[in-house]
Amino acid sequence: MKRIVVLVGVLAAVLATGACAGGDPQAGPDGPPQPGGTLRYGLSQAPTCSDPAQSGTNQTLYVTRQIADSLTDQDPATGELRPWLAQRWEVSPDATTFTFHLHEGVTFSDGTPLTAESVRATFDSIVHTLGGAKAPLGATYLANYTGTDVVDPLTARVRFGAPNAQFLQATSTPQLAILAAVTTAKPAEQRCLGDVVGSGPFTYSEYRQGDKITLAKRAEYDWGSAVFAHRGAAYLDGIEFTVVPESGVRTGSLASGQLDAISDALPQDAPQIEATGGQVATASNPGITFGLQPNVTRGPLRDPAVRTALVPAINRQELVDTVLGPQFRPATSPLAHTTPGYVDLSADTAFDLPAAQRILDEAGWIEGADGIRAKNGQRLSFGVLFSQAFAGNQAILELLQQQLRAAGVDLRLELASNADYTVRQNTKDFDTIYYNTTRADGDILRANFGLDGRNLNARGAVPALDAALSGQLRTIDTAERSRFIGEAQRLLLTEGLWIPTIELSQAIGVAAAVRDLKFEASARLQFFDTWLSGR
Repeated sequence: MKRIVVLVGVLAAVLATGACAGGDPQAGPDGPPQPGGTLRYGLSQAPTCSDPAQSGTNQTLYVTRQIADSLTDQDPATGELRPWLAQRWEVSPDATTFTFHLHEGVTFSDGTPLTAESVRATFDSIVHTLGGAKAPLGATYLANYTGTDVVDPLTARVRFGAPNAQFLQATSTPQLAILAAVTTAKPAEQRCLGDVVGSGPFTYSEYRQGDKITLAKRAEYDWGSAVFAHRGAAYLDGIEFTVVPESGVRTGSLASGQLDAISDALPQDAPQIEATGGQVATASNPGITFGLQPNVTRGPLRDPAVRTALVPAINRQELVDTVLGPQFRPATSPLAHTTPGYVDLSADTAFDLPAAQRILDEAGWIEGADGIRAKNGQRLSFGVLFSQAFAGNQAILELLQQQLRAAGVDLRLELASNADYTVRQNTKDFDTIYYNTTRADGDILRANFGLDGRNLNARGAVPALDAALSGQLRTIDTAERSRFIGEAQRLLLTEGLWIPTIELSQAIGVAAAVRDLKFEASARLQFFDTWLSGR
């Protein structure tokens, strides 16, 4: 079979912007980096699992990304795929076979070597052990997976039963990071307890769920990604992650020198951080924007007119200006503007309350004495399931609740714990669900909206949308993939299957001593090049 050799990821489109606002967030002083020291990091939420394959939230991935390497890495500045554990790869013209040639001499933290069998066991365990319930993203990346052939000790051939053009970019994600046999042999629950063995530059030295996680440097590490700025081991001796849910406490701890960096710095925190010589580093997440995904089988959301009316009823700029701050952007599409294949649909997402009211009027939803509309005895009322995975969720939804009420819609807020949120999400036990999903590839739409993906809308067939979502899997031509992904974005809006609100941005408070704390292509933190000045 004729194969296409891919050395630097021609399947990846160029990102709309770099992964770090304003370039490198920590421009250090002249002179070489200084190795040593432990960076103390304040997480806004507790990580959900120590296994990168089961990781979903940013706070979890900040941790798990450091202990496991991927076959490829994605350049945050260009979107190119670059070598990591695989030094080169080939893709078949029909995008069903991907062959990876591994670097020699790579070891996992338990001393065992990286081999093609490691790749096979990792992917097999995601599909057959974890499955979509435990590894929802990884399972969709491996859709139609038929197996991995061990061609020789350092050559793995991954096979799919149908075209899967997105898979190459997926190999750069933490969810498909390669793990040691001692980990892939474990059941899902045991892989969440901190004893996960990867080939990354750090290892777990302590894992206390909900409290504290400590990582230690691997001194022998010497196979970093081609995106990394240096070779050899990481500069930091370790990273200490502490869960600090209160924003004011995180900021105070950073300003007083008890922490070196913190998640989810708020706009009002910036003056206190900057007064001590620190700064707030930001990056816009690619992937699906924050928004409401309606379950189309429940209540008034079964009416397409209700779903489409919600789009113009939302004042997205007001959400940004009132709740978030200038580092955030209103959503103008189901995809964030930094995602390959993004289409600007700002004209279709513009705030237009009279238009929303007109759609509902024409559909027979009549305003009652309390201001809430009804039709055939059914109130236009539904719930939104959400968690506090992003600190601003509740404030955004409270303002959204007010905005929708002006259109005659009663939005009920249903805050859930992470565990309850996951259960209800997996069982589709919600009217609407509020979330975002980060990925630097437009296939994330298929993963969340496709009939062969999570399909949280619980929808039936929509032929044009299904054709677009499947079409982008069949071509390795970047322009053709982007055309399909653009069509899917438009249809998700017109069908009322996604009600976008805002784009997620990372806002990291960083002390003056921290140098070269970087964002990778999906706007998650990369600590390999980070070092501490004056420690």
